[in-house]
Amino acid sequence: MEGRRLRGGFTTTDSPPLHTSEPLRRTAFNRLFAAVYFSAILALLYRHVQNLFLLSTTSLLSFSTILSLFISDLVLAFMWASLQALRMSPIRRKEFPQDLKQIIKDEDFVGLDVFICTADPYKEPPMNVVNTALSLMAYDYPTDKISIYVSDDGGSDLTLFAFMEAAEFARHWLPFCREHNVMERSPQVYFESNYHSSSPHFEKIKIMYEDMKMKVEHVMDKGKIADEYISDEQRRQVFNKWIKGFTRMNHPTVIQIMNYEQVILDKKHDKDNSGRLMPNLIYVSREKNNTSPHHFKAGALNVLLRVSAVMTNAPIILTQDCDMYSNDPQTLLRILCYLSDPAIKSNLAFIQFPQRFHGLNKQDIYACEYKHHFQVNPMGFDGLKGPSYIGSGCFFHRRALFGGPSTPVPPEIPELSPDHVVSKPIQSQEILSLAHHVAGCNYENQTNWGSKSGFRYGSLVEDYNTSYRLHCEGWKSLFCNPKRAAFLGDVPITLFDVLSQNKRWCIGLFEVAFSKYNPLIFGSQYMGVLMSLAYSHYAFWPIWCIPVIFYSFLPQLALLNQFSIFPKLSEPWFFLYVFLFLGAYGQDFVEFFLAGGTVRRWWNCQRMWMIRGLSCYLFGSVEYLLKSIGISTHGFSLTSKALDDEHSKRYGRGIFEFRVPSPLFVPLTMAAIINLFSFLLGLTAFMRGNNMEGLGLQMILIGFIVLNCLPVYGAIALRNDAGKIPTQITIISTFVSVAFYYASSLCF
Repeated sequence: MEGRRLRGGFTTTDSPPLHTSEPLRRTAFNRLFAAVYFSAILALLYRHVQNLFLLSTTSLLSFSTILSLFISDLVLAFMWASLQALRMSPIRRKEFPQDLKQIIKDEDFVGLDVFICTADPYKEPPMNVVNTALSLMAYDYPTDKISIYVSDDGGSDLTLFAFMEAAEFARHWLPFCREHNVMERSPQVYFESNYHSSSPHFEKIKIMYEDMKMKVEHVMDKGKIADEYISDEQRRQVFNKWIKGFTRMNHPTVIQIMNYEQVILDKKHDKDNSGRLMPNLIYVSREKNNTSPHHFKAGALNVLLRVSAVMTNAPIILTQDCDMYSNDPQTLLRILCYLSDPAIKSNLAFIQFPQRFHGLNKQDIYACEYKHHFQVNPMGFDGLKGPSYIGSGCFFHRRALFGGPSTPVPPEIPELSPDHVVSKPIQSQEILSLAHHVAGCNYENQTNWGSKSGFRYGSLVEDYNTSYRLHCEGWKSLFCNPKRAAFLGDVPITLFDVLSQNKRWCIGLFEVAFSKYNPLIFGSQYMGVLMSLAYSHYAFWPIWCIPVIFYSFLPQLALLNQFSIFPKLSEPWFFLYVFLFLGAYGQDFVEFFLAGGTVRRWWNCQRMWMIRGLSCYLFGSVEYLLKSIGISTHGFSLTSKALDDEHSKRYGRGIFEFRVPSPLFVPLTMAAIINLFSFLLGLTAFMRGNNMEGLGLQMILIGFIVLNCLPVYGAIALRNDAGKIPTQITIISTFVSVAFYYASSLCF
């Protein structure tokens, strides 16, 4: 495969390029607009400084108000400036997997170890995890090169039972997918779609799936595995490990190689019903006790990394969320388009696919698509050193998890080396004993795991932290975003789940931002200024709460007291504010729209930005601060993937789901109340003919926030369903809002 380079791909006189890359056409506009907008920001900051120090502000209140606005605008300026690093040289890549088959040989197909993590069978239903695993087992790829490792951090025998049933079904499902060229290789998605034609074979495989599903759901409802489902003594011995005292936080290592015919057989006998070899399917529940650190998902991934090294040691690793099923059976061929290029392979750590979702309602009311985060910004990262790892849909080069490209970190035992060749069957006693050893809760003591080897510890967002450290070590990454989504997953369908997930992210990001690996200081030394700014944009994500809170309350309370804090409509500074507002929102909308978004989804995206700033960003920041000074601690909490019929119906109709009486909703409800009353007061004054010129900008801002809060008003006063804002939240928010008003009237 030697030849001349062609736009990032490879070509010879008789072979086409395997991949190309090109800059986005809006790059020149981005750079020009950044220069203009930066000048406007400097002008605004100059005005704030002038008001603070040159105009001899006469009152403490005026000084405090201007200082608050100055701080808010400084935060907005920093977040805008750090985002510009991702707009300087974004690129778009394209792969040609159809051409790969012309030049690739059988020996070029490398092994793949897939890591799927789950932790709670009731929040992450086993059937969802099973469908994800089955879709990955059915890749258009040599099945003997694929091994699926399922980490069950909850240590649930219910999850293990589900995979035992799935292993038997897989013997029929994989040949069915090949024979009928099925694209939707998650059984649940395929059977619910309209892309299949009814036939005796289809009806037979569907009955088998429904039978498996019925058994798993029956076991879940009972909370235990009935004797009728334990078909032989070998299964009974497996489930006998769940003895009294076996809890999710205190249990020994459990490693179970799934069998395909009710007994564990030699590899040569593990075949589907068409005679082809089956992928390995291995259940892993790492050892836990009440005293050892668990390191949440990063700890589970590192156990899988070691166990897989002992058992199969494939050079490529795919990390996958338990609800993100494969939507394109040729995804691995896209990966090989890059791995077959020696010009980029040597320092390539991982290839990241965007997270994309099925089941989003038409308007995406909670902005769970994260189009900027998962699709737009990664192209900007790709023009630098590559995108960050986002936790799922990422193909790692195993070697990258063991030190820098030129400075490898030697493992403790030879069997963990990325170059180690496994020569014994995975069912052998020696292999199983070693796998149990490396999965022990004390194995990592006095080792480099989590610091220099494997997925990195020290943050709840292990994905962001790991990719950041890999880029600092000299590795690069690629962003692969094909037209057909490689993976599709579930989204939270309640506002509380969305905000709880974001709060956890905020805490984890601050853990990186205020560590010795701060992206601005440490990162700039090893990645360069632009890449460090790009990572800083996310590391300091939670500080969005500062401007959002100030602009959601300060101008409103000032208007209620007839106090002007913005320029008059007739002053030149008024047009500066308008330009800054329209410029930021306009560029954001253009990027969103060009990425395939709609006007309504963009509106909901910026609405959720405001909601997050008033809730999870604020609470995440406070919780991190308290934890830092030893007042409180936090833990990893799962987002529920179990669906409720009532929740699903309201979500499908685009109705916000509050329901939970959480403190997260108090600042949001307060902002809605205060903005509504200040807007009504200003509107009344305007209709009476009062001079409102000095309060014009405040009225525009307040009106904008009131529009964003329409779902909140409906949930307070116009709805009677269970998803409305709980009464106690409304009462608390009202009392605190009134207190805020009276306190402000004493100050203004």
